[in-house]
Amino acid sequence: MSPEPDGVNRRFDFHAPLPSLADVRAAHLIAIGGSGMSGVARLLLARGVAVSGSDRADSPVLDELGADGAQVVIGQSTQTADRVPADAVVVVSSAIAETNPELARLRERGLTVLHRAQALGMLMAGRGALAVAGANGKTTTSAMATVALRAAGADPSYAIGAPIVGIGTNSGVGQGDSFVVEADESDGSFLVYHPRVAIVTNIRDDHLDFYGTSERLHAAYTDFAATVRPGGLLVACADDEGSATLADRVRDGGGRVLTYGRSESADLRLVEESGSGFDWRATLVLRSGDRLLLRLRVPGAHNLLNAAGVALALTEGLGCDASAVVDGLGEFAGTARRFEPRGEAGGVRVVDDYAHNPGKLEAVVRTGVALRDGGRLIVVFQPHLYSRTQHAADGLAAALSLADVAIVLDVYGAREDPVPGVTGALITDRITGAETVYAPAHDDAVHAVLDRVRPGDLVLTVGAGDVTALGPRLIDLLGQG
Repeated sequence: MSPEPDGVNRRFDFHAPLPSLADVRAAHLIAIGGSGMSGVARLLLARGVAVSGSDRADSPVLDELGADGAQVVIGQSTQTADRVPADAVVVVSSAIAETNPELARLRERGLTVLHRAQALGMLMAGRGALAVAGANGKTTTSAMATVALRAAGADPSYAIGAPIVGIGTNSGVGQGDSFVVEADESDGSFLVYHPRVAIVTNIRDDHLDFYGTSERLHAAYTDFAATVRPGGLLVACADDEGSATLADRVRDGGGRVLTYGRSESADLRLVEESGSGFDWRATLVLRSGDRLLLRLRVPGAHNLLNAAGVALALTEGLGCDASAVVDGLGEFAGTARRFEPRGEAGGVRVVDDYAHNPGKLEAVVRTGVALRDGGRLIVVFQPHLYSRTQHAADGLAAALSLADVAIVLDVYGAREDPVPGVTGALITDRITGAETVYAPAHDDAVHAVLDRVRPGDLVLTVGAGDVTALGPRLIDLLGQG
């Protein structure tokens, strides 16, 4: 029987010293084709480490890694484990269970096993790291920081959760001192990075399947803030209660903290906001009193807020020129599955997004409302994880209530076993205001959209599971008339 969730990761010690990259000659990555793991593989290859890996199924990502020099096999087995060099470090994510036969054999052989975040921490050692944490906005904020640093001539290394539009990958090695990383709180692994600058976008009651209580989750963010290097900077959102409380706590402890947001108390303030389509703008009021016009090519008031956090972190934390940073933010064109246009057919636009908790979902739906342009907003949402659905059904339903039509699939369980009584209907039963449909399977959701959609409507497919596959299918069917 599993222990009650208490925020302790018993598989990995995130406080333990990491190997020196100079001592690592080979690395083997289990599930190397995943978005996070493939990014680590690319970074290791770029630093001259011999990389091998395995995955359950072939994919274009594996072909790309093979072309870059990685030795990849399909299938995770003891036979694959026996071929891994004895001096290799093994890299896994929390998604790989200890019962995985390949991992079990590698542990039996006595090889060093690192969590994906520990491998990144090893790659970041000695660099001017920027770590972005928070329940919502981590990927976009990390990607914005990467694009802005590149535009400012800093040439950073980076490892984030999705490919950056215009760059095409989610990781890369730059020649500069800076290193941008998306810091995941879901399993406590964000404690390994020890950044020079940390951004906390917001704190929400998510991942309680790991932490158990809100108090433990907030304590973990306090521990994360304590990993900022001496003399470093914590950048926190003044508009978010959890983040602002963290800022007060760190400031009271003698840490250096600056805040951003719309609040009058923020060190960098966001004012005079406006937006239409994919052209959004605001004025940034700096601590010096200087004012800079921020223009973004990605929609949503939440993205203006993300950009403000990046501007504060790069200027006050990494010493970049403010004008160059703001100009760089204007070049940012988004990341995969973050309000990503999938196409238009039959007068209907289809957009895809990864949002999976209440805060993210509300931001996406509000952006869709702003962009529906006289048509209706139809949201197809797939809940992610039974534990999250059970805990956050009210918040998810409130976000979907802002749409004109809300179509909810059944739960994408990912790493979790089904929980009796926890289905997508737990959310639809709580939605008010919007026309609501519980459509358990993909086919049900597609039929529900086609039965209701009209020219001029905007359709959002939203969730962290396989709902993303519905976008191309809908475009094809809408094009057939």
